Amino acid sequence: MQEPQPSQGPLAPAAQQAPPPPPSGPPTLGQRLKQLFAPIAVGLAAAGKFILPALKFGWPLLKMGGFMFLSLWFYARFYGWPFAVGFIVLIFVHEMGHLIAARIVGLKVGLPVFIPFLGAAIALKEAPPNAWIEAIVGIGGPLLGSLGSLLVASVYFLTGNPLYIVLGYTGCFLNLFNLIPMIPFDGGRIVSAVSPWLWFVGLAILVPYMLMHAHGISFLILIIAFTSIPRLLALFRRRRDPQQMRYFECTPSQRWTMALLYFSLMASLYLAMGTLKKFMDTGSF
Repeated sequence: MQEPQPSQGPLAPAAQQAPPPPPSGPPTLGQRLKQLFAPIAVGLAAAGKFILPALKFGWPLLKMGGFMFLSLWFYARFYGWPFAVGFIVLIFVHEMGHLIAARIVGLKVGLPVFIPFLGAAIALKEAPPNAWIEAIVGIGGPLLGSLGSLLVASVYFLTGNPLYIVLGYTGCFLNLFNLIPMIPFDGGRIVSAVSPWLWFVGLAILVPYMLMHAHGISFLILIIAFTSIPRLLALFRRRRDPQQMRYFECTPSQRWTMALLYFSLMASLYLAMGTLKKFMDTGSF
């Protein structure tokens, strides 16, 4: 009979165990750099979760604030800091009217951005689907801006400070000027829901006015206004393009509503400026 052989399983004598690893030498340059920058990389990755959202929402505010202070400095050089601050506030109120109107009709819009020497503007992130929506966004600025100007002017009658009546008059003029029925002014966007052919009326008003008040900013505005000529000429092409003409299709009630708002606001601002001018001319302040 054959004797059973001893089992040779995984449990082997100590002599068969793996030898200890050899002693390691000094760390290499790559290992040192890894040890140095690994904590920094982890920290940046953790901070990125908070920095990126902050940049997403903070950059528009930073951009708006930077151009706002540049505009503030420009106006302060010519008219003094008190007037400059008040004028910037009135411009901001005007642009917020556009922003609120755009949000009401469901358009995506960015924060107001100040344009030194020219005012401010909001950036629509999507085009209005039709002339009625464009007109609502367009009239939102002059409506809120006119209300803000009249409120500022009324402070004069409470304080007797002439700065407020001058600011109110300037704000009314700013909003009335923006009602010129021509692109890119607010009035041009408003009358697109009444009749886009009124743009030619705006051109007939603006060009003589700018030529009679010739200075640097006037010519700059005139150049900007002439950029709308392609859109004016496109009206003749749209008459032969039914698909493009649908953009200007509005119901009679929409046309009458916008026409009433537009011409009423224009008349109210004109009368308000005349009243404020009498106080300024008589020196009763």
